Amino acid sequence: MNIVLTLLLAVQILSALGMIGLILVQHGKGADAGAAFGGGGAGSASLFGASGGANFLSRSTAVLATIFLACTLGLAYFGNLRAAAPASSGSVLETVTPAVPADPAQQIPGGTAAPATPAAPASGPAQIPGK
Repeated sequence: MNIVLTLLLAVQILSALGMIGLILVQHGKGADAGAAFGGGGAGSASLFGASGGANFLSRSTAVLATIFLACTLGLAYFGNLRAAAPASSGSVLETVTPAVPADPAQQIPGGTAAPATPAAPASGPAQIPGK
């Protein structure tokens, strides 16, 4: 399982770096307006032609984005898988030791201990004074 996570992480990092490079190389949408006024005339005779470079770069970016998304989903899925617990173990809470002190008076500085037994309620109806 560790090999799968390492492989997915390596592919994700490489695709992220490739996307960064491709996005930085691409021209913005405003670059076409600048070329219409005479700027960038030498750039139109590029390796891919006038519009072929934009299609190739945008499709390559889309492919790398798809690979990046698939790796992200794979890392999220495989990263949250948990190994099966042995049959003899119980709940995780059974192994936790309580952090509360046994005597409640120790929780409050200067506090006194509470009575061990609560006061017994008076038996019978309550008497109203003056009657």
